[in-house]
Amino acid sequence: MTAAGRAGFVARGVVYALIGVLALQIAFGQGGQQADRQGALHQVAAQPFGHLMLWALVVGFGCMALWRAAGVVTGQGRRRKAGARLVDAGRAVFYASVCWGTAAYAAGSGGSSGGNAQSQDWTASALKLPGGRFLVGLAGCVLIGVGVVLAVRAAQRRFLRKLKTGTMSRRTREVVTGLGVGGGLARGVVFAGVGVFALVAAIRFDPHQAKGMDSTLRSFAHTPVGPWLLVAVAVGLILFGGFSFASARYRRL
Repeated sequence: MTAAGRAGFVARGVVYALIGVLALQIAFGQGGQQADRQGALHQVAAQPFGHLMLWALVVGFGCMALWRAAGVVTGQGRRRKAGARLVDAGRAVFYASVCWGTAAYAAGSGGSSGGNAQSQDWTASALKLPGGRFLVGLAGCVLIGVGVVLAVRAAQRRFLRKLKTGTMSRRTREVVTGLGVGGGLARGVVFAGVGVFALVAAIRFDPHQAKGMDSTLRSFAHTPVGPWLLVAVAVGLILFGGFSFASARYRRL
């Protein structure tokens, strides 16, 4: 399980770092790829031995799902609480879906877990259900809440509790702390942004208002501060990729 967890954090780091790079290219008018998981997988596939690298990511995300699922059953300390187990179960399901989407992409079906069109399709389907407007609005509120929690925890540096800081040098701890704070804040902003668009889609009863990660990031470039908000978030996502790599090394697993 320890090896599985470390492999999962490496896979997560690769994808977030690539998404950050793609978003940075978009901010400076040089990006033609989607700044989401699908765009990141496309970048991996374009590299030498890209197909093997894709399947390595499949294994990594599968390991992350397995590790999270194991935390539900065998977790210790705070993870024995029902709430913590429920969160781990949700994370396990999420990473299992990411693993499946990455495998579909690697197998050549073109499937992936990202995409603005897919978000709109899901929203349109949900709005057709009885109480669908409420469900979409609730999902938006949940995503906003998750984003706020991620940002607040990053600002409070609560992630340090999960790391073996005693084995780090002072300089390493400073770097890892910077990666965790900057990366966590950016990740929280993205989650909250996606949630805001889902909430707007529910209020207006218009699935076209929903946006995936790529369109949410692109919307940051159209704020009053221009592309600089997108630049800041893009850099933050790259930092979160680096923090994921650090977690693979120093996380208590």
